[in-house]
Amino acid sequence: MSVLEKLATSLSRRDEAPNQELAREIAATGNTAAVTELVQLLKGKDKNLQSDAIKTLYETSFINPELIAEHWPVFIEMLKGKNNRLIWGSMIALSEITNMKPDDIFVNLSVILQAADAGSVITRDGAVAILTKLAGNEQYSKTAFPLLMEQIQQCPPNQFPMYAENAMTVISAKNKPGFVGLLKERLPDLPKESQKKRVEKVLKKLNT
Repeated sequence: MSVLEKLATSLSRRDEAPNQELAREIAATGNTAAVTELVQLLKGKDKNLQSDAIKTLYETSFINPELIAEHWPVFIEMLKGKNNRLIWGSMIALSEITNMKPDDIFVNLSVILQAADAGSVITRDGAVAILTKLAGNEQYSKTAFPLLMEQIQQCPPNQFPMYAENAMTVISAKNKPGFVGLLKERLPDLPKESQKKRVEKVLKKLNT
């Protein structure tokens, strides 16, 4: 049975289970041919198959990101489109392969940030995850860290604790004062006690 035949749309299914099952199968077997076929469907014109393809691709990346890494140009191109499902799905895929393709991801930051500014919460989450990983890369930290700080500064309260927790893992001694200052600045304005407690835990782990 081909990849096409295993997708939810081909099976007349409205749920994502077939796509997730296919992703697990592809990841477990290292089936690069299947990934290539999915990428071709992603570049096609059938919106339902495109949706199935991006779901299967980023689910595959959660388990075996190396399988999709070489297809990063396609995901970048998807960010320039108008299909929100493909935009945020591609952003997730890119975030999963950033550590494998940092050079290629870095040179496309303008496209990534433009998509984040215009996109959904999930799209922005993916972009921030990309910035976080680049900020932890010594070669790109000088550029990526200020951009990450800008995203954390401007993000809604609901996203703030998660962004802070993730960013904490890549903070260097040089960047620590600015990061701590930002957390302390926004902490009093967080509307929920649960949000404040999560940020306070980050500050505590940073020994401030």
